[in-house]
Amino acid sequence: MNKLQNILRGNIRQYGMVIALAALLVFFQLRTDGIMLKPINVSNLVVQNAQILILAIGMVMVIVARHIDLSVGSVAAFVGAVAAILMTKHDVPWFLAVVICLVLAAAIGAWHGFWVAYVGIPAFIVTLASMLLFRGLTLVVLKGATVGSLPQGFKDIGSGFLPEIGPDTGYHNVTLILGAVAALALVVMDVRKRRATQKYGFDVLPLPLFLLKNALIAGVIIYFSYLLASARGLPIVGVILFALIIIYSFVMNRTVFGRQVYAVGGNVDAATMSGVNTRRVDFLVMMNMGLLAGLAGLVTTARLTAANPKAGTNFELDAIAAAFIGGAAVTGGVGTVIGAIVGGLVMGVLNNGMSLMGVSIDWQQAIKGLVLLAAVAFDVWNKRRTASGGGAGAEKADATAPPPPELIEEIEELEAADSGPPGPAPAR
Repeated sequence: MNKLQNILRGNIRQYGMVIALAALLVFFQLRTDGIMLKPINVSNLVVQNAQILILAIGMVMVIVARHIDLSVGSVAAFVGAVAAILMTKHDVPWFLAVVICLVLAAAIGAWHGFWVAYVGIPAFIVTLASMLLFRGLTLVVLKGATVGSLPQGFKDIGSGFLPEIGPDTGYHNVTLILGAVAALALVVMDVRKRRATQKYGFDVLPLPLFLLKNALIAGVIIYFSYLLASARGLPIVGVILFALIIIYSFVMNRTVFGRQVYAVGGNVDAATMSGVNTRRVDFLVMMNMGLLAGLAGLVTTARLTAANPKAGTNFELDAIAAAFIGGAAVTGGVGTVIGAIVGGLVMGVLNNGMSLMGVSIDWQQAIKGLVLLAAVAFDVWNKRRTASGGGAGAEKADATAPPPPELIEEIEELEAADSGPPGPAPAR
């Protein structure tokens, strides 16, 4: 029982946000007479919140590295405006315009990274200036008007769906297959993580609870795949988002760069003394945020089927809120891609559910602000409780918590190095 309590205590933020998301879905499902989980509404939920979830992935990396980016909404609007101008005014093929605009977005992020990493100006100031700069440039590029008549292939990025393949079953076959594959992949990854954790003597969930957890995860994925397959299938932007989650989860958990981001955010001085090029890490994190902001801008323009001077307004606030609600720490060093996605979904479900209930926009803003404040307050309370509330018990909980995958991988690498042939004797 103590082992189970220690495991749950070590993952309280992760489990808490998932439980909160499930509670919100149940609450709005009951209050909206079942509209919340209707297939068409679930599809709309994915399409309408994709750009915020894309931004949340980049924002959580920025926050983990102890920075903040206030420019993402303006950069998204500017890149979307440039894309629309290229396609409508200069007859650039839409796929080439997408590539050009992603390169432009990465260059904007590199511009931010230069000032933050190599000049030493705080990211808050740099991106605040860029928020004003690119909002103004958006108005200049669009000349204050909305630009539409975009190619259908480009519009499909934001509002299109995967094509139907196979026999007529009454459902979208590709979506069902992808859902089953995703559920199986997550279960296999969790089983591998459990075996690696057991190998080094750390506590794991009891087998019945482990099986129950994976059954619930697989069941939820398959159920939502069924809901999407009952409508028009998986949106194209959902495929993009799913690919980003896999890529960035791998980067943050399984690569040297990901470990360096956590190290820099946790203690920049210790990371510097350990040989980490902290300037390079800061530069790449900011450049990556610019790239994802540009992608979010393209998705937004495609979904709206036009470039609007006011596009991207408050995107930065929603992305920052998603990261913090998903468990990112204000002081840096803590946060996950999956947590940011869960946080973004919490915000999306709140927006969608309150709109279905007829809650006015002013109250929606007030409620979202309270949710953000509660999430950060919970984070602060949890840190204080862990640090001083449990004494030896708290220390034991920290010591017996399951190790992260990157720690297990590092241990395996060290063991492999130790078991190899001895190297040459050091030169005298």
